[in-house]
Amino acid sequence: MWWIWVSGMVVLFGAGYAMIAVPRLRARAMARRVAWSATHTAIAAAQVSRDAARPGDDEAAELLRRAESIAAARGGPDAAGEAAELARSADRMWRSR
Repeated sequence: MWWIWVSGMVVLFGAGYAMIAVPRLRARAMARRVAWSATHTAIAAAQVSRDAARPGDDEAAELLRRAESIAAARGGPDAAGEAAELARSADRMWRSR
């Protein structure tokens, strides 16, 4: 008879854990997808600026290569933010020329 109480406690504990964990996991996954989407947009904008600019800006090309390398390795939102900032910097350099 005691095993019924124990199994009921396990079920209640599991349900409580799932109620807390599932929304947090979904929010974390959504934040990651949004960050990487913004990164890919920034990289694409930098590539367009690169194609429109005159050749010869090696610093901006290196920043874009680093951003693409970080994007290829994937990671969390922090890595996405770093890659997006590198791509935006390269984009600003090419636009200022």
